[in-house]
Amino acid sequence: MTPDGSAAAAVAAAHGPPAEHRLGAAERRALIAVLVAVALASLDTAIANTSLPSIAADLHARPAASVWIVNAYQIAVVAALLPLAALGDRLGPRRIFLAGVALFTVASLACACATTLPALAAARALQGLGAAGPMSVNIALIRLLYPPHRLGRGVGINAFVVGVAFAVGPTVASLVLAVAHWPWLFGINVPLGLVALALALPALPRSAPRDHVFDPATAGLTALACASLIGSMTAAAQRAGAARIAALLVVGGVALALLLRRQRGHPAPMLPVDLMRRPMFALSALTAVASFATQGLAFVSLPFYFETVLHRDAVQTGFLLSPWPIVVAIAAPIAGRLSDRHPPAVLGAAGLALLAAGMASMALLPATPSVAGIVARMVLCGVGFGLFQSPNLRALMSSAPPERSGGASGVIAIARLTGQTSGAALVALCFGLAGAQGPTWALALGAGFAALAAMASGARLWAR
Repeated sequence: MTPDGSAAAAVAAAHGPPAEHRLGAAERRALIAVLVAVALASLDTAIANTSLPSIAADLHARPAASVWIVNAYQIAVVAALLPLAALGDRLGPRRIFLAGVALFTVASLACACATTLPALAAARALQGLGAAGPMSVNIALIRLLYPPHRLGRGVGINAFVVGVAFAVGPTVASLVLAVAHWPWLFGINVPLGLVALALALPALPRSAPRDHVFDPATAGLTALACASLIGSMTAAAQRAGAARIAALLVVGGVALALLLRRQRGHPAPMLPVDLMRRPMFALSALTAVASFATQGLAFVSLPFYFETVLHRDAVQTGFLLSPWPIVVAIAAPIAGRLSDRHPPAVLGAAGLALLAAGMASMALLPATPSVAGIVARMVLCGVGFGLFQSPNLRALMSSAPPERSGGASGVIAIARLTGQTSGAALVALCFGLAGAQGPTWALALGAGFAALAAMASGARLWAR
């Protein structure tokens, strides 16, 4: 095996780069373990969001307080992503993945056993810390498993799994709640987490520790800055008081300033400003933030639009929302394969132009649209988003040096969460400014973000 621990690299070293490389048995088990962990982390947010009313009623919690079941998980994930990605660059992604999945599994059991809201929120925070482990290094591990000429296929499979998990999350929650109490929503993670660990322990590629120094103080400032800034967006989305939002912004801004000062000149900074100096990487990150903001604007505003404007019930709303993520799940692996042969800039720009057109057509829906008309527009959005996602992931990873794979993988997760959270906050702003027209404003704004993302993607053709 080669020094970086990659079985794929060992094959290439022994036989030269094959025209068509197929993963070996150990690599397939490692890939399955990574995908199971990513699916669990993606499912858990959707499951908790869907089941929040049931959990709040059972724990006798006020709706406003019960939101911490979601917030505790989300803030913990955001706070831990970049520190764990940096630690992955130092110790190797294998160790971070295994520790994260183990913590996620134990915390899931704690969630299932919680009997009070504070206990559940604390367990959810631990669960978020665990989920940040595989989320921060999953693409770095895929980079170890796949040779460069097939990296697009690997990230396409990853995007497919994320899309499927996102699509089936509400359905899984509804099915579980139909036959069991809410603790089973978290309890089912335990055997699946154990399966992921059993597959990963013997199969995940090892990599030699690197000489990056891990600074706990820098990690603390990174966590504080990310958590405070994302927390301010979450507070805005929930229409919290101006004083609370301002306090979070001040704390986040001060922590960010201290962080940038502390890591100035560092060869592998935890907040990867060095990678942002690479035009291809920076444009790909901007493309990701803007496109996921579009997704956030759509998936927060559309349920309100379908239920309050079109007077559809919750079941119909679920079906109307489904075409987008289902089509993304189908398109992502196809786009991943295409990105191995065609420039990600072109594929991303084309997909995001379709997404902008789909969002604009949703904003211009007639007063009494047909189901077929809604589904066609959602399919168009799904095709566009799916065509962008895998090529963009490939561009992000391939534009970072191999020794910075962990940092690049962390940026991918941060970009997704930042975009989704800012999209949700902008929906709240649209509702406050436009009232009943808020969903339409949000969809139009989403079309604008998608157009911005398309331009950023196209600009990569001239990036060096």
